[in-house]
Amino acid sequence: MSDDLAQLRQRLHAEPEIGLDLPRTQEKVLAELDGLGYELSTGTGTTSVVAVLRGGARDEADPRTVLLRADMDALPVEEETGLDFAATNGAMHACGHDLHTASLVGAARLLSTHRDHLRGDVLLMFQPGEEGWDGAGVMIDEGVLDAAGRRVDAAYGMHVFSSMLPSGRFSSRHGAMMSASHELVVTVRGQGGHGSMPYRARDPIAAMAEIITSLQTMVTRRFDIFDPVVLTVGKVEGGSKRNIIPDTARFEATVRRFSEANHDRLRDAIHEVVGGVAAAHGLEADVLFRDEYPLTVNTDDEVDFAEGVVREVLGEGRWEQMKDPIAGSEDFSRVIAAVPGAFIGIGATMPGLDPATSPTNHSPRADFDPAVLPDAAATYAELAVRRLEALASSTSAAAPSA
Repeated sequence: MSDDLAQLRQRLHAEPEIGLDLPRTQEKVLAELDGLGYELSTGTGTTSVVAVLRGGARDEADPRTVLLRADMDALPVEEETGLDFAATNGAMHACGHDLHTASLVGAARLLSTHRDHLRGDVLLMFQPGEEGWDGAGVMIDEGVLDAAGRRVDAAYGMHVFSSMLPSGRFSSRHGAMMSASHELVVTVRGQGGHGSMPYRARDPIAAMAEIITSLQTMVTRRFDIFDPVVLTVGKVEGGSKRNIIPDTARFEATVRRFSEANHDRLRDAIHEVVGGVAAAHGLEADVLFRDEYPLTVNTDDEVDFAEGVVREVLGEGRWEQMKDPIAGSEDFSRVIAAVPGAFIGIGATMPGLDPATSPTNHSPRADFDPAVLPDAAATYAELAVRRLEALASSTSAAAPSA
């Protein structure tokens, strides 16, 4: 299927869509699943696709279910890869979700072929809106975890990386794998005036600059370096002309943490620093601190299981234990907070590039090695087949004798 999957990836890549509404992407996925024997349903709050395959060897009295997830949305990035199939609509699959979707379609074909031997049900979760839209949360609210008729027993998601890992190397870790994320918006309220007479005004821009610097110092002085916090200001607004002091100034930041213990401490520290610095300037400041995605925390047993599958199916050298968590965040965290599961990284650095220096995910120049597609599809499928086998075997072993 390598060529077919590569061509599907190219079609998805050439027509990226953003957010929760991905009609053309949904159309492509539904066409690929047509005729494979899946029970198909689509979302109401989003253009999701849920596909359920009933295993031919399932225990009708106690059927087990494994969920496999792929996200489908793109980013608002102008592509600069120069690929023949590069997007031209102002969006880009700069995070590799086109590869995720194509890989899960490949797994769907494999599982359909071996349906008669499946000892349970497989639920495929094709999800829009991962990039800040909480598509997983929407799908959970719409019942994806129970879409097969009972709660999912195990869930697996995978994510390609255009850097960090050599192509074809799979990786994960026990416990926290990805950070929790928060939105921070601060509006500093002062009193406008003439730029030549700042003593007749109350300058919110000077106060905002000091607040930003103080927040950067705070996260390095108030939090353990072995349980870090990341705070990055990505947007600053204030003023209309160089000689006018405005009434207000505003900035937006992304904040990341790696433990639940730091949630309240982080929120309180931000309010304290912002309020204190603003007050020192005789100003006021409004703070919005909003939770986005929770920590992505893997189930230890599911990570071990996934490692065993990759080593047995692809080879001993294809698995690498992830040393440190990733500072990015993921809404698949919501799935594996509700059911046992694991999130797995896949190196897709382009041949000839150094994983340490190649363009990262979200870069307009990020490209991904399509050679990983068949391995990802096979791994998705094997995770489902082998987990259902293990679940069925454990149920049989636990059953009382006649």
